[in-house]
Amino acid sequence: MPELPEVETVRRGLEKRLLGQRVARAETRRKTLRIPLPERFAERMKGRRFEHLDRLGKYILAYLDDGAVLIIHLGMSGRFTLDENGKAPDGRHDHVVFIMEDGTVATFNDPRRFGLITMCREEEVESHRLLAKMGPDPLGNEFNGPFLADRLAGKRSPIKAALLDQKNVAGLGNIYVCEALYHSGISPKRSAHTVQGVRAERLAAAIRQVLDKALKAGGSTLRDYVQASGELGYFQHQFSVYGREGEACPKCDCGKSVKRIVQSGRSTFYCAERQR
Repeated sequence: MPELPEVETVRRGLEKRLLGQRVARAETRRKTLRIPLPERFAERMKGRRFEHLDRLGKYILAYLDDGAVLIIHLGMSGRFTLDENGKAPDGRHDHVVFIMEDGTVATFNDPRRFGLITMCREEEVESHRLLAKMGPDPLGNEFNGPFLADRLAGKRSPIKAALLDQKNVAGLGNIYVCEALYHSGISPKRSAHTVQGVRAERLAAAIRQVLDKALKAGGSTLRDYVQASGELGYFQHQFSVYGREGEACPKCDCGKSVKRIVQSGRSTFYCAERQR
C-alpha cells in the first residue's frame, strides 16, 4: 500500500498539472471502487476548477472552486497517470478520468479497487467519517517528541502497532515504521507507553528524517506504485532493514543479522542488538 511519502509525491505531481485548471469533462468506468463513487460524479465535475491540493495521512484532498472537496485514497494498488494528449485512455483498470481544458488527462487506475474517490463540502472535511479520527500528520508543525509521547501514553500495545494506528499518527505504514524504529534504536516489541522523554524525541526525529529522505527519493516502488509522472520511486534502495532479513545490520558491528518477525499479521524487520 502506498504510504505517506508515495501519497505526498502523487499529490505534488497532480498539483503541478491540475492546480488552477478546469475540468472539461470527467468519465467514470464503474460505479464503485472500495465505496460507491458520488452520485452524478462525472456531471458534477464538469467545469470545476482545482483550487488547492492537500494531504492528510494517506488521503489526498482536492479542493474545488464550488466549495466541494474530493477525498482520494490510493488503496493497495491505486495510482494516477498524467498525459497531455487530451484523450481518455481505455486501460482495463482505468476507472476515473479527468480531461482538463488545457488537454491534460489525469487517470485513476486501480487494479485491486481498494482505492476510493468520494466528495464532501469544505466545511465537512474535519468531521468526515474517513478523516475525523485521524491522528496528527508526522510532517506537520505540531508533530514532535512531546506530542508523540502524549499520543503513546497509556498504550500497552507494541510500539510498532501503535505507530500503524492512524488514530495515533496519520500516514505511517509498515515500511517507514520499520525504518524509523531502526534509526531510533527502539525495538518494535517495546510497549508503546514506555516510549517517553528522550525515546519519544529520538523516534519523532527518526520518523521525520525517514519520511524526508523517502520524499526526496520519490517514495518506494515495490509493486504497483509509480509517481504521477510515470517515474518509479527509489527509496527502496536505501532501506536499512525493511525486506533485508538475514543481511548484516548496516549500523553496528554486532555480527548479528536483520531479523524478521510477524506482528499483527505484518512482517517486521529489525536488529535485536541495536534496537531495545
